[in-house]
Amino acid sequence: MQPETAPAASPWRRLRSRYGIPLVLLVALMLGTCSRMPGTLEQIRALGLIKVITRNSPLAYYEGAAGPEGPEYELARAFAERLGVRLELRFARSTVAALSAVERNRAHVAAAGIVTSGAHPPRVRFGPVVQRIDQYVIYRVEDRLPRDAADLAGSRIVVQRNSAHAAALNALAGQAPGLAWAEVRGADTLDLLGRVARGEADFTVADSIEFSLGRHFFPDLRPAFRIAESEAVAWAVSPHSRDLLRELEDFFAEIGTDGRLADIHERNRRALVRFDRVDAASFVTGVRERLPRYQAWFQEAATETGIDWRLLAAIGYQESRWDAAAISPTGVQGLMMLTAETAQRVGIADRSDPRESIRGGARYLRIVEKTIPNRIPEPDRTWLTLAAYNVGYGHLEDARILTERRGQDPDRWTDVRDNLPLLAQERHYETLKRGYARGWEPVGFVRNVQTYAELLRWMVPEDSPSAPPGKESAQ
Repeated sequence: MQPETAPAASPWRRLRSRYGIPLVLLVALMLGTCSRMPGTLEQIRALGLIKVITRNSPLAYYEGAAGPEGPEYELARAFAERLGVRLELRFARSTVAALSAVERNRAHVAAAGIVTSGAHPPRVRFGPVVQRIDQYVIYRVEDRLPRDAADLAGSRIVVQRNSAHAAALNALAGQAPGLAWAEVRGADTLDLLGRVARGEADFTVADSIEFSLGRHFFPDLRPAFRIAESEAVAWAVSPHSRDLLRELEDFFAEIGTDGRLADIHERNRRALVRFDRVDAASFVTGVRERLPRYQAWFQEAATETGIDWRLLAAIGYQESRWDAAAISPTGVQGLMMLTAETAQRVGIADRSDPRESIRGGARYLRIVEKTIPNRIPEPDRTWLTLAAYNVGYGHLEDARILTERRGQDPDRWTDVRDNLPLLAQERHYETLKRGYARGWEPVGFVRNVQTYAELLRWMVPEDSPSAPPGKESAQ
């Protein structure tokens, strides 16, 4: 009896492997077009979906408290809607891996915050520029302000090893005799910014996005001057995807003209600089002029849920400044700024109704509180609940895991608070389940709510009169 041998891979199987789409669909398309290989755009429309590969990063995609966020995600969703197809996201560990997926036809588009300069696979095409990123010299505000490359000579400069920042300094070296720098292996931008902030180095280099993140950690740092031409960020497609590339060119031309592209970038830029310190004067004015309209409903929600009404009112002020008509660009709305999904979950039909919004916010806070381990006592339990309310329970759990890894107590708010901002640092968030998060936001959120609640306890006695529930007082 002759031994069996494995059958040779059929041409159809090789074709399927090469093009990464269902074989039956490919055959049907070829038969319907006189055996012509269908274009990428034709394949996308026949499949009813577009496969986009991205990265977990502030420049591309991440999970926010209200759902997916990030500029590349918003753009990919808008492009899928334009084509009338479903968006299927895949994730790569690096921009090189994202480009490789497109080159090998494992994805239709790479939208991963890819800078077009530098070494890339030759078998990809870049679409229109999505945004431009500048590189800046960063210094400590109390030190001398460098104005040009000559001012850097003889200084202690640190950059990441083999980075675009090091390449930019190398290009400047001919203009500034004595310019030297150290390339640090294994460091990321936040590490290097920290060295400058602590006086261990005089300067570093960071791009505009990196510095927007870093300012939350190191408020005494400032950008000095730009050291390189703006770097272009763009999407990549296969070199065979000429029809898809033309569609991308039309899409970006349209959203560039009507302002949508600028709106997406501005909204994401603002997300990186939220949560400054409280403005006590504005809060006092709000207590006098706006709180009386809603106080009874905060007290009503407190009776229903057992949560201190002043804590609920403090959340409402932090979220909307007690503005029942508030709405964010992402569709979160109402006095307590609820998402549509959260409102449905807590049985709220009208997020614009202030009474409903307050009741919904209180119910949701209680739901979140039940996810916190029972062993955690007050007040840590409340502060952890508030953090989860803001950033999402999954990201809070990641921060608690990171806290434990670093030898601290994951049940203590002060310890978790110190580690939450590290969710924005790639070398940490890449090791965690939910990935990147704007970890400074829950820290600022809890800090501000604590302050507002304490001010309310001092300013508004427990038995102070309020408008009757069910009827809003005159504006």
